[in-house]
Amino acid sequence: MQKIKRILSKIKPPLLRYFTVGIVGLLLLLIVFVGTIYIGAWGKIPNKQELSNFQYQVASEVFTADSVLIGKYYLNDRQPITFKDFPEHLIQALISIEDQRFYEHSGVDYPSLFRVGLKTILMGDESSGGGSTISQQLAKNLYPRRDRKQTNIVVDKIKEMIIAGRLEDIYDKNEILTHYLNTVSFGDNTFGIESAALKFFNTRTKNLTVAQAATLVGMLKATYGYNPRIFPEKSKERRNLVLFTMVNNGFLEQAEYDSLKITEIELDYRDYDYNSGLAPYFREEVRKQLLEWTKKLNEKGESYNIYTSGLKVYTTLNYKMQQLAEQSMVEHMGKLQRDFEKSYGKNAPWLINKNLIKTVARRSPAYQNLKKIGLSDDDIFDSLQRTKRKMILKSWDEEEERELSIMDSIQHFMKFLNTGSISLDPKTGEVLTWIGGVDFKQFKYDHISQSKRQVGSTFKPIVYTAALERGIEPCTYFSAEEVAYENLEGWSPSNSGDKDEAYLNYSMEEGLSKSVNTIAVKVMEKTGIDEVLDLAKKMGIEEVLPMEPSIALGTGEIKMTELAKAYTSYLNEGRSVEPFLIKYITTKNDSLLATFEPRKSENAAFSAENGQIMLEMMKSTINSGTASRIRSTYKLPNDIAGKTGTTQNNKDAWFVALSPNLLHITWVGLDNHEIGFRNTSIGQGANAALPMYALLLQKMNKDEQFNYITRARFPAPSDRVQEMLDCEPIKRDGFFKRLFKNPNKKKTRKFKSQN
Repeated sequence: MQKIKRILSKIKPPLLRYFTVGIVGLLLLLIVFVGTIYIGAWGKIPNKQELSNFQYQVASEVFTADSVLIGKYYLNDRQPITFKDFPEHLIQALISIEDQRFYEHSGVDYPSLFRVGLKTILMGDESSGGGSTISQQLAKNLYPRRDRKQTNIVVDKIKEMIIAGRLEDIYDKNEILTHYLNTVSFGDNTFGIESAALKFFNTRTKNLTVAQAATLVGMLKATYGYNPRIFPEKSKERRNLVLFTMVNNGFLEQAEYDSLKITEIELDYRDYDYNSGLAPYFREEVRKQLLEWTKKLNEKGESYNIYTSGLKVYTTLNYKMQQLAEQSMVEHMGKLQRDFEKSYGKNAPWLINKNLIKTVARRSPAYQNLKKIGLSDDDIFDSLQRTKRKMILKSWDEEEERELSIMDSIQHFMKFLNTGSISLDPKTGEVLTWIGGVDFKQFKYDHISQSKRQVGSTFKPIVYTAALERGIEPCTYFSAEEVAYENLEGWSPSNSGDKDEAYLNYSMEEGLSKSVNTIAVKVMEKTGIDEVLDLAKKMGIEEVLPMEPSIALGTGEIKMTELAKAYTSYLNEGRSVEPFLIKYITTKNDSLLATFEPRKSENAAFSAENGQIMLEMMKSTINSGTASRIRSTYKLPNDIAGKTGTTQNNKDAWFVALSPNLLHITWVGLDNHEIGFRNTSIGQGANAALPMYALLLQKMNKDEQFNYITRARFPAPSDRVQEMLDCEPIKRDGFFKRLFKNPNKKKTRKFKSQN
């Protein structure tokens, strides 16, 4: 200090001495200021040990069976990769525009800071690059600035310089580049070059072209302003600037630059958003199952989080088949919705039935929230009707933004038909397609895993199988005459045919293929309700079903997954197989964590011979029965067995299709149980549900990769089975029996179930 004073005393001009004193004082203050930051007076700075052990939050990835990435679960969308996965031109683009002296400095580039101050600030030269080094930017990525006030910018900058120096002491240059490219933000909650490459170009980082790499690097200056999806022209200009700096740094030839700069940015944008993309209902069900799996593991002392642990989940889904299934769903449901609305016309219940509209509104979250704060019913409906805001009204033809009340929105969406559709490998239970509804963004409810609906006539094969197991011959005839059962309060199941059916007697095969209700009830009466319910349980239906004769007509409410499990029995010699979605799970480093195997029942629910008989009966449903439009309308030549289903008042439409290597089930109906199809011609399973499968199979028939499904053939039935089914499908009552039978008068008797 004394030495400094002696030096200053030798400076003779007073102004110069005062100026020098001021400069020295400022330097001392700056040293003290930086020292206080260094020791943590302005907030803790991570030490080298902490910087050596930081962990990324890594998104978990969901893949199809053919290894196509279809979704992610994350808090921050990030997939870290290694330095060897970075193409050389990506590193060159980054260094050229962000930190040209990267390999020369030790964290802070002081000459560049001076250059930026002179050229960028004073001369406005944008190509001069940024003042922060890649190491400093990495420090900011790892420890984001919490306070954006101007007064803290200097403190934050100095902190980042200190952290950058420590990072340079710990990591080599390639490791710093790796950490930087794995942590940098590309906007929209997307972090790291791998996630950005997948989002904008649907490719891995290692496959990025020079132009693609330059586009992504160009975004780093302003992730929104240079977003190629939102501002393609601005992004192109920025990309070209990056390419130009590569030329200046000797990384790119002038001729290549001249060629690349005139090309347009071609995006293949994939937003791995919760609401969008392929198979959103499937991905949500996978997420739920993963949460259960990680919960069990964590209870055992493991530590996995599906949003941050970077798990890789390989599912059973077939990517191409799911695409075709979704296309078929859109194609069919759009047309069906128009037919449905047209059938009601101006008398539609969602337009005129005020009580129904209020009933549906009371189930809405908006109503429930207002109810919780104590508003009366009248005040709630007044608020729902009065308060208006801009909403997107979606239909199959268009999306329209309008100023609407919540009640308007409820009325609009309550008319929408919905669907559930699943395809699986009947031998293994692997789910190949999964459509839980028409639009995941608008309708989160999954009609495969969550919904329980009456299954209608799709339950009848279980009734007929139980009859065969009891020893009833397939050529046994049952009268189609309608009966009023005295001990069931006059319950009288009817058919959709004419009165002449009272004179007809159907074989079991014909009764099933034509789905005759009166026959199904009489088959169950002769078999026994207990026998039918017991068989249903053996086939995999765990739902408690009503012990009532109406169960023969499918009045029991069953999840689609359980119905699918039951039907797999017909393709596995009586043994059912559990549908499953996840094949195996690995860590982010590809270490195997878990595998999931098919779960087939130990014992057969029925004999192989009776299974053959049932398949032949259900083939008749396709060839000449209620599903014959498979042949007549859709001209499908494939080997198919199946069953249609329609419930009371046309509330639910079903179709089940069986082929040697594929089981497919479709349901169509409304979430509001109060509304059904206007008439059976629109609402029957053959019209509302069957076409979705038929359209899918038409598409699959044109694609050779599905030959193992589409060209598969059922084994020929044994001679004994063919002999057992060799009988007239229908017998007509004799003359005298017809003479004394009045088709307009119901026969009355007691229902006598064989138990």
